[in-house]
Amino acid sequence: MARTLDLGALDLGEWVRPGDGIVFGQGTGEPLSLTERLVEQRQHYSGATVFFGTCFSHTFQAGHTDHLRFRGISGIGTMRRLVTAGALDPIPAHVSAVAGLIASGAVACDVVMLLVSPANEHGEHSFGLVNDYLRSAIARARVVIAEVSSQVPWTPCDRPLKADEITVAVFTDRAPLELPAAPFGELERSIARHIAELIPDRATLQMGIGGVPEAIVALLSDRRGLGVHSGMVGDSLVELMESGAVTNAHKGLDEGVTITGVLFGTPRLYRFAHRNTAIRLCPTRHTHHAATLARVRRLVAVNSALEIDLTGQVNAEAIGADYIGAVGGQVDFVRGAALSEGGVSIMALTATGKRGDSKLVARLSGPVTTARSDVDVVATEFGVAHLRGLGLRQRVRALAAIAAPQHRERLLAEARQVWGEP
Repeated sequence: MARTLDLGALDLGEWVRPGDGIVFGQGTGEPLSLTERLVEQRQHYSGATVFFGTCFSHTFQAGHTDHLRFRGISGIGTMRRLVTAGALDPIPAHVSAVAGLIASGAVACDVVMLLVSPANEHGEHSFGLVNDYLRSAIARARVVIAEVSSQVPWTPCDRPLKADEITVAVFTDRAPLELPAAPFGELERSIARHIAELIPDRATLQMGIGGVPEAIVALLSDRRGLGVHSGMVGDSLVELMESGAVTNAHKGLDEGVTITGVLFGTPRLYRFAHRNTAIRLCPTRHTHHAATLARVRRLVAVNSALEIDLTGQVNAEAIGADYIGAVGGQVDFVRGAALSEGGVSIMALTATGKRGDSKLVARLSGPVTTARSDVDVVATEFGVAHLRGLGLRQRVRALAAIAAPQHRERLLAEARQVWGEP
């Protein structure tokens, strides 16, 4: 049975040891009261390592590396400043691999910190907003510390958390972190219009966060029979389900249920998900595993890129030494869509950056996140390039055609130096 403590009486030095590995719920699932206490008391467990999935709070600062060590799989959100300061060493890893890294000990996990809902009538807690690799972390951990918040929704999952799995429980009324939908304008709408044409009725959607995914969703209210099988969902899911566009009736598995690993949204989404049996939070072995995705029908996976070269290689991680993205679940869903009956994977990006530089390039400035052999469709505001089955020179022509007009001639000239006449 869990030991119950008031937050003010919580001495983490009693539970966390120097050199421990600490894993906590990512994104909106961050147990803010616990992580704030973690950094406040860090001198008591000097040398402990904190593992990050994504982080959008300002809890962790570069100065906290006086006693803590930071590792993570992303440079997204507030983690970017930790990476820039040299305080966090990014781990290049697919989301589908994280549970295995924890299980094997490659990512140390001695202590887990969770944000969970109040117990139901059976004494079980819901994971609330995040249920991705946390089960693997719990299985590995010596100590499980839970922040039980009255503001966290009860969301259906395959295996709720039992009280006897919790070492220490702290009860709060603290609201969880919010992640509002990204704004979008005409540029994002232009990209979305091209992509929406590739999403038929009865398609199953996977999308990430950002302005383009939000713009796509805004164009789908007239669709019927859509499904959702995604690593994350945001507030826009509410609109699609309430409008009747998403019914999950034709996915091939988990019919009638939206499948996701995390809820990255605001109270609107949290209220909608509370005890809603049409939504289920699942671990990554179900949301991201190739064998599962292969069973999903008409999976349309939409992901983003920092830059794409003219042969189709995708960089979603870094521009030079500036690590600002992540491997994430991109490759998992790109390959899953290829295995899905009627599936298609789409890389969406604006043709130019903020300074007017082309995001379609002759040579990548950073790493290859997704190999060109896996890339299917690329979309910008200038159109769509279907790359599946094309030769390298054909790809050069197809991708140059959707670059910004002012860059096309230069890109083709640079390509000639590598591939000859495209």
